[in-house]
Amino acid sequence: MRHVTHLTIGPVGFRIGSDWRAPIAQLEDLYRDYPKPGIPDFNVHLFAARPWRKILRPSVMIGGDYTIPDAAPLPLAQGLLAAEMGMNLQMALAQRRYLLLHASAVERDGKAVLMTGISGAGKSTLAALLMARGWRLMGDEFVLIDPATGLAHAFPRLISLKNQAIAVAQAAVPDGRFGPLLAGTPKGDIRHLVPDLRAIRKMAEPAEPALLLFPRFGFDAAERPVPPSEAFVRLTQSSTNYVHLAERGFDALTRLVQSVPARAIDYPDTDGGIALVEALA
Repeated sequence: MRHVTHLTIGPVGFRIGSDWRAPIAQLEDLYRDYPKPGIPDFNVHLFAARPWRKILRPSVMIGGDYTIPDAAPLPLAQGLLAAEMGMNLQMALAQRRYLLLHASAVERDGKAVLMTGISGAGKSTLAALLMARGWRLMGDEFVLIDPATGLAHAFPRLISLKNQAIAVAQAAVPDGRFGPLLAGTPKGDIRHLVPDLRAIRKMAEPAEPALLLFPRFGFDAAERPVPPSEAFVRLTQSSTNYVHLAERGFDALTRLVQSVPARAIDYPDTDGGIALVEALA
């Protein structure tokens, strides 16, 4: 790769190479406060499928140590999104040290609140707004559960805000650092928010999971307990490597749902969602 950068997110190091300078420049700007890894765990490649695609209607293919061969390319204007997707892809397909949960997480007083749900549930928005209210952001894409200790490890990559959530976060975090607006992506408009310095400086500090939340946005405010059996099934569906971890994954997830209370919450707007999270926490 002609252009290369390195970065560490939580306990994971990445080497990211690109045929174009622009995505690397954006990464180096937005991740400038993050440490550099000694030896990266994963490689990400952003490349042109054909030589002329570097110049003529440039389109970015996502590759690396692990790839999805039939994945569609993204336009170069969405190169930052391609890099983020590439890092997520390596984690999803190759992470074996930790049990991965597709969830957001925030921490206060050493206790972590984990939030997971379907796309559109608002977990990234809730995490960003809780960060603005003094919680430590641990991640908005993955939560890493250590099978040996049960602790949650942070993975505070850029917070991916979509569509209406962009304006909400901009109003709540007026001094925040935002990436460029990426219009017309497969998930609509996307803009990334850089986690605050506390999230970055403390990303090596794990936390004890204290509450599991399954949020749903756009419904009248409500909450109900989720029994361990239901929480277990829901979390297997939100984990990309549960099956690969085999017995370690089963034991880690069993301990999590048996020791941590779980709630399903509905909320009509962000103010209502924040109020529910803080009341339950």
